[in-house]
Amino acid sequence: MKLSAWMITIPIIVLLGMASGWLSNSGYGNPWFERLAKPSFMPPGWAFPVAWTILYILMGVALGLVLETQHPLRNVAIALFAVQLLLNLAWSPVFFGMHQARAGLAIIVMLFVATAATAVAFWRIQPMAGALLLPYLGWLLFASFLNGAIVRLNLSNV
Repeated sequence: MKLSAWMITIPIIVLLGMASGWLSNSGYGNPWFERLAKPSFMPPGWAFPVAWTILYILMGVALGLVLETQHPLRNVAIALFAVQLLLNLAWSPVFFGMHQARAGLAIIVMLFVATAATAVAFWRIQPMAGALLLPYLGWLLFASFLNGAIVRLNLSNV
């Protein structure tokens, strides 16, 4: 049986995402976050680990598909993926760990742009890889609005 790249990329990306959230005490268990006013469209706490696990799996499959190609844009696409992943992993420590919702908003906007560029590059190499990033882009758009609403509702605390 041939080992597919995504068999390695999925667990690495899922573990990195989990580590970022865990090390920054992300979510409803964070006392600072608990005190913040939240918008009416805030999902329940259980939705975040479910959504992120699915998104990290999709990201891992997409990266694996690109890694298995010999396309001329492959290295550019992998570099774009690395940039968006670093921004992704930075968001929780900044928002939850450092209590910097405004800086978190700036990061998530940059993350959306970097992920859109990654999706375009992945699509050019392997359309399925680009398509696998579309749910992630949708979630980032929602998360950006959520982050922005938290900033607006808590102007003096963030």
